[in-house]
Amino acid sequence: MWSIFKKEFKSYFLSPIGYVVIGIFLFVFSVFFYLTTLEYGSVDLGSLYYYTALYGLMIIAPILTMRMFAEERKAGTEQLILTSPISMIDVVFGKLLAAIAVIIITLLISFMYFFIVLYFGTPNITVLLVNMLGFVLVSSAALSIGMFASSITENQIIAGIITIAFLIMSLFIQDLNNVFSNLAIMNFYQKFPSGVISLTEVVGLLSFTAMFTAFTIIVMQRRKLVK
Repeated sequence: MWSIFKKEFKSYFLSPIGYVVIGIFLFVFSVFFYLTTLEYGSVDLGSLYYYTALYGLMIIAPILTMRMFAEERKAGTEQLILTSPISMIDVVFGKLLAAIAVIIITLLISFMYFFIVLYFGTPNITVLLVNMLGFVLVSSAALSIGMFASSITENQIIAGIITIAFLIMSLFIQDLNNVFSNLAIMNFYQKFPSGVISLTEVVGLLSFTAMFTAFTIIVMQRRKLVK
């Protein structure tokens, strides 16, 4: 798994993708930092991370995941994965963890907003860390959706569109019926902005990630058996 992780992680920064993702994320962070913090003279950073997750992940998740399997299939290098002695579970988790690592790097850079606010007030570092934990969990759920989308098509654009469509749909589908509320990943990111770690939200996001990761493993394992 770690060999796949290192390969994927390096690929993000040997190409423009990693830098583009971090740049876009920091731009979104900066916009909401102004709208939710500076404009109101607040030291609460909860809204900053909530709105960045709400809108930023719709852009970032597809960019990070659409090439994961689709590019390899189109380039013909998927055969190397399918015939590799490395288990498909290790391959899938290695790719997912590499994408999560890019998110974590961005979060570490986002500490600069804490220090900016610290100059003017006394923000709560514990609340900030809880927000970052929630951000990692909700990002993992979004990335797992994008990874699954990439595993079912060889077209990166289609994989990206599927991911965006699902994330947008999840924002509105609960309005149709409360039965669909569990499909809205942001429903599991309601208490983190207040600095509260809810077991229900943690389990919900981890379950979401596990479910789509399992779907990806099943798809790729079936392809491996066919090959």
